[in-house]
Amino acid sequence: MHPGEILKHNFMEPYGITGYRLAKVLGIDQTRLSQIIRGKRAISIDTAMRLGKYFRISPEFWLNAQNRYEIESIDPKLSKEIEQIEPFEEVR
Repeated sequence: MHPGEILKHNFMEPYGITGYRLAKVLGIDQTRLSQIIRGKRAISIDTAMRLGKYFRISPEFWLNAQNRYEIESIDPKLSKEIEQIEPFEEVR
C-alpha cells in the first residue's frame, strides 16, 4: 500500500481533514499532497517530517511506509536479478 493511501484512509478521512487544509497546515503545495495521496509521488524526508509533526507520529513511520512500498513494488526483472546474487561468505 502506498503511504499516500495510508495518509488518506488512516489519517485524513477519519478526522475529516481535506487535502486543502492539510496542505495549508503543512506548508506544502496542494498539488504535491494530491500526488502523494494518489500514489503518484513518494513521501520525501521533508514531507515525512511535516506529517510527523502534524500527526504527532515519527517521520520514520512515513519513511518506512515509503521504503516498504518501494521494496514491494520492485520490478520483477530486477527482483530476479537480485535473487541471482550470492550472499557474502567470509573466508578465513
